[in-house]
Amino acid sequence: MRVAFGVLGPTVAESDGRALALKGPRHRAVLARLVVARRRVVPVTHLVGDLWTDPPPGAVGAVQTFVAALRRVLEPDRPSRAPARLLVTDGPGYALRPEPDAVDAWRFETAVGAAARLPATQALPRLEEALALWRGPAYAEFEEEDWARGERSRLAELRLQAVEQRAGTQLALGLAAEAVPDLDVHLAAHPWREDAWRLLALALYRQDRQGDALGVLRRARAVLADQLGVDPGPRLRRLEADILAQDPGLDPPAGPTATAARLWTRTAAAYDRTVAAGARARLETTVSLIRNLAVTGGGGLAAARQHRMEAIAAAEEFGDPDLTARVIGAYDVPAIWTRSDDPELARRIVEAAERALTASPGDAHEASRCRLLATIALETRGSRAPRGPQAAREAQEIARRLDDPALLAFALNGAFMQSFTRAGLAPRRDEIGAELVELAARHDLVTYEVLGHLIRLQARGALADFAAADRHATAVDRLAERHELPLASVFTQWYRALRLAASGQPAGAETAYRDAAARLDGAGMPGLERGLLPLALLCLRVQGRRTWSDTESGDTGPGDTGPGGSDSGPVEIDLGEDWGPYRPWAAPFALLASGRRAEARAALRALPEPPRDLMYEACCCLEAVVALEVGDRDVLERARTRLLPAAGELAGAGSGLITLGPVEDHLADITTALRAPTSPVPPR
Repeated sequence: MRVAFGVLGPTVAESDGRALALKGPRHRAVLARLVVARRRVVPVTHLVGDLWTDPPPGAVGAVQTFVAALRRVLEPDRPSRAPARLLVTDGPGYALRPEPDAVDAWRFETAVGAAARLPATQALPRLEEALALWRGPAYAEFEEEDWARGERSRLAELRLQAVEQRAGTQLALGLAAEAVPDLDVHLAAHPWREDAWRLLALALYRQDRQGDALGVLRRARAVLADQLGVDPGPRLRRLEADILAQDPGLDPPAGPTATAARLWTRTAAAYDRTVAAGARARLETTVSLIRNLAVTGGGGLAAARQHRMEAIAAAEEFGDPDLTARVIGAYDVPAIWTRSDDPELARRIVEAAERALTASPGDAHEASRCRLLATIALETRGSRAPRGPQAAREAQEIARRLDDPALLAFALNGAFMQSFTRAGLAPRRDEIGAELVELAARHDLVTYEVLGHLIRLQARGALADFAAADRHATAVDRLAERHELPLASVFTQWYRALRLAASGQPAGAETAYRDAAARLDGAGMPGLERGLLPLALLCLRVQGRRTWSDTESGDTGPGDTGPGGSDSGPVEIDLGEDWGPYRPWAAPFALLASGRRAEARAALRALPEPPRDLMYEACCCLEAVVALEVGDRDVLERARTRLLPAAGELAGAGSGLITLGPVEDHLADITTALRAPTSPVPPR
């Protein structure tokens, strides 16, 4: 169950759109206080002081009762005596550890910060989404509490800045008329905001309303004098002079951005007037828009996911399987990451696609059938069910028979997602990538050309051909810049951090990984983002330990120190970080580091088979590293069987993100340990 928290208004918690019952005001206060702490520990003594001016006897016990009640609401399926995963006990107090995007205030800050770095066309929808998160004043029911006052003020100021940032973005896009109403409302509540007065006057001037613009500036002068006893600042005074002089510098931006914005507004208005509200054409047009939205950046990708299932449900209401097939299949957005951003959404999409296939008549359009099958192949990524590979094969057969380049590109994407049935398939994925690059370049399918280069970047990295991988990374960056595809460069930035790790530069690699992780914040790819940074750093330390002992004289043993002051003993990690889906593979390392070898062995034995995705070989190698440490021969045998097909590859490098070094080195360690009659050999 994924829990989301709202503090931009009254404090709420919800799961799957359903509000959770938080009981009384003190329960909400505890929850809100922990959100304010932003994943940090709040000592129980501080909570007592925050909840009561004059704490009663038994206040600590009361706080513990509140926490227990909150845990029952937030994690209702947690087994008895199992440790909490969301509201955790840590040292002297408690911490709330939600996912990075699970708190509306955090999402708001991320979106506003990201918008400041985006071009105006991409920044505007991001700001609209951010401002839509507000349901009222932040931490609305705690305005009198000292612990909330600073955070309330900070968020309120950030919201005011976001309103003005949105207005400035609208002006940059030539949307002066759209900016005026919101600025009027904004200034009615906050009349001391000089920049808002400036933006409103400029918006009016750009609508050929010079008199109204000057009137706004006179009102600003009067308000500032009456309420604050000050004169307008230099920017307001300069704007007034420029308006009186009709300075050409005040004119709307001339150029493609403003022209495109005006064209969009006029075309959308004409479409609204011409096409009936309930027409099927509207639905298909909407899906095309959702598809394009998905490649514009993090905010667009998240919004596309949100609206995609709504479009499918709307299509099914018409009772026309062919329409449903077209709506589902129109979302042919290239996908490179093999873990779903929203598994529940993926499941629902697959079910809808299967329904459409079943309901379609025998003479159904083959292209629609191909798109449905490709969709199933994509959305069942990482699954062990045979349906995904079967759907991928059928989609390719149809696309090749129809000789349709766009269909074939979509089908090849599905084939890529189903090419993880075992380790060692990087050469097969390289073939898929090569065909995609050639096909897409020949038929001007830009997003699929980018996908093909990314697939080849991953595959050549797995095969330790970094010269070729570098060329594909450069091609991705060139295409992404030319065609405004900002998400593509996220992957090339991670790849360059991997290059540093693979070339034995751990310090530079760690810095690069942290910078790359910052790019993921707000990128709209939780399936990629969750747990990736701590996993990358774990792999960096494990690989660093192996590399250092390889470069020593050969007699480095457990506890000896290698270059940089690190030793070959257990790798220290913090399980308090958000490890996402990689937590099971991290837990044994944490147990080893604390000397709990028996528990580490039990955790190792309890590991599931790694998902069939880009991290498969890396997870297998991490298991092997722990198994070598605890001497578990069964796990070593299992790891060897799984890894043998990838003997010529770099473990994890097929992801384009991380590496654990050559698989053959891990296999050599496993073989040495299995030949030993007693205790295992430490990793080299």
